[in-house]
Amino acid sequence: MTTGGRIGAVIVAAGRGERAGQSTEGPKQYRRIGGVPVIRRTIETFATHPAIAGIAVAIHADDDAPFREAAGALADRVIAVPGGRTRQASTRLALLALRDRDLDAVLIHDGVRPFVDAALIDRVIAGLDGGFGSLPALAVSDTLKQAGGDRLVAGTVPRDGLFAAQTPQGFAFGAILDAHERAFLAGREDFTDDAAIAEWAGIPVRIVDGSPDNVKLTWARDIDMANARLSAGLSTGLLPDVRTGNGYDVHGFAEGDHVTLCGVAIPHSKRLSGHSDADVALHALTDALLATCGAGDIGTHFPPSDMRWKSAASRIFVEEAVRIVREKGGRIANADITLIAEAPKVGPHRAAMTAALSAMLGISADRVSVKATTNERLGFVGREEGIAAIATATVVYPGGLPE
Repeated sequence: MTTGGRIGAVIVAAGRGERAGQSTEGPKQYRRIGGVPVIRRTIETFATHPAIAGIAVAIHADDDAPFREAAGALADRVIAVPGGRTRQASTRLALLALRDRDLDAVLIHDGVRPFVDAALIDRVIAGLDGGFGSLPALAVSDTLKQAGGDRLVAGTVPRDGLFAAQTPQGFAFGAILDAHERAFLAGREDFTDDAAIAEWAGIPVRIVDGSPDNVKLTWARDIDMANARLSAGLSTGLLPDVRTGNGYDVHGFAEGDHVTLCGVAIPHSKRLSGHSDADVALHALTDALLATCGAGDIGTHFPPSDMRWKSAASRIFVEEAVRIVREKGGRIANADITLIAEAPKVGPHRAAMTAALSAMLGISADRVSVKATTNERLGFVGREEGIAAIATATVVYPGGLPE
């Protein structure tokens, strides 16, 4: 396939995690690191990636309530699938849940690898070109020893050409689903990852660069180290690196029958004029998000001279800004939007706007605020010539505030 197809994601999180020890928070995928459940961090990265068209999460049959609590608002953006007895069985069931999504490819990821980032996802997707499976991996750097049951060293294993496999692993959707089905019918349950199933099924697999940060949380100490990494600013007494960005935009009216505000179409006697759908609120929010990491403005990434964005839905701009923020390690804490307009009335549509923004940003609705005010009949807004919007975004970045 080419990288322009529809791509889904399977996140496997049905295990009990005995090696990580017992916790009142439950299995390791529900434990908090840096104050956020592991599984929410993992889902968030895929849910905010612009290439991902659908996500299925394999969970334990008894975990519906803890999963929804841990995933928060993201639970409504994925398909939660009761998993099987093994990772392999859970993956197959999640693939089946995506079968009707018309996907060209799928990325399969361990739910307890919360440090996956957009750049790694991009590399795995790029590796799919030419009909290959795509496997992120790191060259083995440690010296490898072979030993018997008596733990006496029998020899040194040459490490040339050896790689440590990671996830997400990418494949053409139909090919990997067929491979899983064939393994299921053959009674094969011994594959430790999806690349192994692909190899068995004759699917060529290509290695792409993994990430040393993309660790799997297996043992209790892994979780402790991950929590310490994300909480470093607090534990060292540094002020947290909380950044605020502001955005402002305005669009004039033209002939039409509706306006789009915060991603919601509202019937009106006019439309807003612009190169895209002219969603003034989302344009301001895009600038606010980009401002938190010094990444330019909406015109930098989506110039009006580029015809690709003509009549485009402005949620594309917000989702790209979210991806950039996440790639830099940012966690969106709050988004506040004020619409300045004489008409239409925002109140009847506030709940729908809040829900749309919550989905775009991957945060709960209580972290989103949508307000409206008039301009007291003053200026261009008062003359009902257009609508203005002000947006503020608050994002927390890793580490502490520099001195």
